[in-house]
Amino acid sequence: MNTRSAFNESEIARFQPDEKVGLVATVNGDGRPHISLITSLQAIDSTHMTFGEFSHGLSKQYVRANPHIGFLLMTLDRKMWRGKAVWTRSAKEGPEYEMYNNKPMFRYNTYFGINTVHYLDLVETTDEEGLPMGAVIRSALATKCAKGAAARKNAGRVLNVFAEQIFNMLGSLKFIAWVDDDGYPALVPVIQCQASDSGRLAFSGGAFGEDLRRIPQGKDVAVFALTMQMEDVLVRGVFNGYSRRRGVNLGTVDINWVYNSMLPMHGQVYPEAPMRAVENF
Repeated sequence: MNTRSAFNESEIARFQPDEKVGLVATVNGDGRPHISLITSLQAIDSTHMTFGEFSHGLSKQYVRANPHIGFLLMTLDRKMWRGKAVWTRSAKEGPEYEMYNNKPMFRYNTYFGINTVHYLDLVETTDEEGLPMGAVIRSALATKCAKGAAARKNAGRVLNVFAEQIFNMLGSLKFIAWVDDDGYPALVPVIQCQASDSGRLAFSGGAFGEDLRRIPQGKDVAVFALTMQMEDVLVRGVFNGYSRRRGVNLGTVDINWVYNSMLPMHGQVYPEAPMRAVENF
């Protein structure tokens, strides 16, 4: 995949609508990847990007401590760009702040608007690429046929039923991230990914296989699943590598952390976090 260090004018215009998939991958304090859905992500010129914050989730904490991010933008016509950027600053006023809060999504929202704008310097972006739907469908069907052979034996529940269903919807979007050798998170679509059981994910490498084969065995990865109704779930786990299951070469991920990123109650789901008293109102 060709990369370059600047967006063109057409791309800048295409990123402006909030009706798109915008993903930002960050690195937490333990050096593990995290993925957030941030549809306000856009380019403001050929080498700079911004996104607006209306909810203070984990990604906004992580990016201040480690400014290296990966991003993925997908427009409604299934065209996609992936790349790397560096977070530089945030602001609570200025032209970009006004621009975000004048957009219909936030201007007429009764409950929240954009409270902070984050600024990024572009490092690199891929050229425009389309989703290879034929390969995605074939890979999803192969995964569906073979995933049962990768299920864990006599293991406890990790994903709840709702989250497991999101992963198993053939129409949901899934993306995987890991921290690459250069310290930047890499983001790759893995739409064919499904749950073998509540604690293990499986995917055939038939779609985006070249990128997926770059993930080292034993690597910590994050996988984000999103439905067309904007329901989503984020998990993290260890990539086990590939093995042959029912004639299909399956990659598997053993889940060790589950996060609900949907408002209004975003937070860690698994392992269950202890309840803490509210001390600051």
